[in-house]
Amino acid sequence: MPILALGVSYRRASVDLLERLAFADDDFPKAYRRLRDFEPVREAVVLSTCNRIEVYGEVASYHAGFLELKRFLSESREVRPEELAEPLYAHYEDEAAEHLFGVASGIDSMVLGEPQILSQVRSAFRRAELEGTAGSTLSALFRGAIRTGRRVRAETKIGASPAAFVEAGADMASAALGGLEGRSVLVVGAGAMAKLAVDHLRERGAGHIRVANRTVERARALAARAGTEPAGLHLLVPAMADADLVVCSTGAAGVVIDEGAVREAVDGRPADRPLFLLDLAVPRDVDPAAGSLPGVTILDIDGLRAALSDRTAGVVEEVGKARAVVDEEVARFSSWRRASRLAPLIQALRERGDSIAAAELARALPRLSGLSERERQTVQALVEGIVAKLLHDPIVRLKQSSAAGGGAELARAVADLFGLDVLPGI
Repeated sequence: MPILALGVSYRRASVDLLERLAFADDDFPKAYRRLRDFEPVREAVVLSTCNRIEVYGEVASYHAGFLELKRFLSESREVRPEELAEPLYAHYEDEAAEHLFGVASGIDSMVLGEPQILSQVRSAFRRAELEGTAGSTLSALFRGAIRTGRRVRAETKIGASPAAFVEAGADMASAALGGLEGRSVLVVGAGAMAKLAVDHLRERGAGHIRVANRTVERARALAARAGTEPAGLHLLVPAMADADLVVCSTGAAGVVIDEGAVREAVDGRPADRPLFLLDLAVPRDVDPAAGSLPGVTILDIDGLRAALSDRTAGVVEEVGKARAVVDEEVARFSSWRRASRLAPLIQALRERGDSIAAAELARALPRLSGLSERERQTVQALVEGIVAKLLHDPIVRLKQSSAAGGGAELARAVADLFGLDVLPGI
């Protein structure tokens, strides 16, 4: 069965659409149950990150798979089909492998070579394995993608700094605030991006850095790195009131900082003291409407795109090397696919030979009654050897033709000549 990838990414979709399509951890069990009910979809893996939502499936056909996977995205995320019409893309067979391998390599990321995507691809595969929707085909596809990502990072120099988002956002915040030295900062969240923000802002000379998180215990270690105390989100308004810069990166499914909270935080604030909110989360943590308040600036992932594009311009020459690795791994995967499709035909061919040999030996058995057991074994080995030698050349030619990228006509001819009820799909 063929492979189809269907998805939406930052390239053609707004942050608003991406955050509505994004899957939270709690969404996956139900999503995979739904995918298992789609008859045209045999295997499936869902990849959901800040910048893309993609579904990879082994499907009955392109048309049937496209309709079902699009319906899955639309219905499971409650997004109207017409909203997907323009940003939705599809990749089929080798193109699906090429796309995923490029994604895992970081050459399709907003930040060229950003490292988080490889672990996200790995996590998506592991989740599908746990849900029982990653069979042999998609397992080979995702293992190939993970291997490709590792090779690109080892063999090229496109790996961007893990703090690229934070660095770009901090630069823009610095420009808006007139520098970061001595500025009061509030970091909302306690995950990997929040840790990067704390470290980077300390290096930039930021003043007091406060850490707020829904679960105070999770923020404790990060607050210790910043030399401050953790706080719960119930203290968000007074913490924002004391801050010049707020960096948000939580895993919440909805808005964490609404317009009312920002309004309350800046109420009575001097006109010459602006508040800059850097929202690195998808879905967004900050209500965009808060950006209309006097003295308040919000920068989200959409706003970072141009800055990130400028930052990666210096490593574009490495993309060619990365694409060469991707091409090599796609060819390797395609060769495996052809071999796996050929396997049923070769197995049927060998079984036909074995059955003919067994039938002829059985027919000759009465005439072999005078032979010793050792002599009968010699005759059996002779017959089986002749059959194996006769089938050797056809099987070798099938494999060679398949490895060269062809072989479909030859495989069908072999199936027809030997009367095998196997339809080669190479």
